[in-house]
Amino acid sequence: MTRLFGTDGVRGLANRDLTAGLALGLAQASAAVLTKGRRAQARLAEGRRPVAVVARDPRISGEFLNAAVSAGLASSGVDVLDAGVIPTPAAAFLINDIGADFGVMISASHNAAPDNGIKIFAYGGTKLPDDVEDRIESYIGRDTLMPIAGDVGRIRRFADAEDRYVVHLLGTLPHRLDGIHVVLDCAHGAAAGVSPQVFTDAGARLTVIGADPDGLNINDGVGSTHLDNLATAVLEHGADIGIAHDGDADRCLAVDRDGNIVDGDQIMAILAVSMAERGVLKDRTLVATVMSNLGLRKAMAANDIAMVQTKVGDRYVLEELNAHGYSLGGEQSGHVIMTKYATTGDGILTGLHLVAEMARTGKTLAELASVMTVYPQILVNVRGVNHKGLDADSGIAEAVLAAETELGDTGRVLLRPSGTEPMVRVMVEAADQPTADRLAHTLADVVRERLAL
Repeated sequence: MTRLFGTDGVRGLANRDLTAGLALGLAQASAAVLTKGRRAQARLAEGRRPVAVVARDPRISGEFLNAAVSAGLASSGVDVLDAGVIPTPAAAFLINDIGADFGVMISASHNAAPDNGIKIFAYGGTKLPDDVEDRIESYIGRDTLMPIAGDVGRIRRFADAEDRYVVHLLGTLPHRLDGIHVVLDCAHGAAAGVSPQVFTDAGARLTVIGADPDGLNINDGVGSTHLDNLATAVLEHGADIGIAHDGDADRCLAVDRDGNIVDGDQIMAILAVSMAERGVLKDRTLVATVMSNLGLRKAMAANDIAMVQTKVGDRYVLEELNAHGYSLGGEQSGHVIMTKYATTGDGILTGLHLVAEMARTGKTLAELASVMTVYPQILVNVRGVNHKGLDADSGIAEAVLAAETELGDTGRVLLRPSGTEPMVRVMVEAADQPTADRLAHTLADVVRERLAL
């Protein structure tokens, strides 16, 4: 059977793959598993019910899924605090802030409006380990808690959810943003009600786009996956920087005043150098994935900052951060995690600290981003091949070695088998785009020939 949980919760086409029935069953199973811990059991021993925070992004299907999740939790004896439409990192923060036993975020992040997802957070606002997700999945449709009378849960509005999160964000800033003109793209998503307020309160001069969610327009031509509108708005308004979130605001990408994209790798480079200068980068170490640009590694080395690389996925970055107490990590896609202030990627937090560094140094975003040279990178997906045979194929290994020899220290080669389909991803970085393109397609042809089904 296909595992229900993916790399970031349960996702699918709302009302087809992800139904109200599945949401209710998933909530009941989560309650059965996550209320077995010591904290929840201590509440019960004191005559108090376990507590869960439930939140969502503004896509239309979130309304019925929120109702189903809340019903599943309350019918299992869990008190629900409904935080309404807020960013995913806000939900994670609130779980930790009030000491809730766990929480649920209903969102499909950067996906289009017809999709939705359910992400479950443990006590402290942290992501669930794989084994706990597997236990929850095994409980669906059985072992549900069915209390009666006064033991059923209550559903109440989390009235000050946004205010708590805004105060938290403002309290993290090392420098106000006065005098900096920011264009903010909220992706018609969960950031629309929070991010403009925070940037304004922090002193930025603000122009806002993508902040009119109607339930259907989330991520539709706006946000971190569609940066053209943001770049245009920055140029039209003569702004200093553009900040883009995705649908649930756990990502941040930027554009400089000339409309050039500043991606997650460059943002991490800027923040890492700043934190190192200020003595707050734990062990002078940055955590990133194997897909981060070679330029990031070279920039960190030039600034005497170590770089630890993980498998692709922010959950693996988080695992490494937590295992060693590091303070900064993330992905090229804009998931940036600052562990002093957040338990997950937070696009609003990241954007605030990026602009704060401009204010602190008096430098433009382009000047800050120049700490890192971005190497041309190409990714080729080779489909319909025996991806499980990649590591054992000597012909592919020889082709990779030849490419690496040609590149020397001016580039990098990475071949990764897909975990879910017959596909191999071929990534090449080089000092120039033609070399990257040539080597990537040469390696793709070798993979296609050697691993043909």
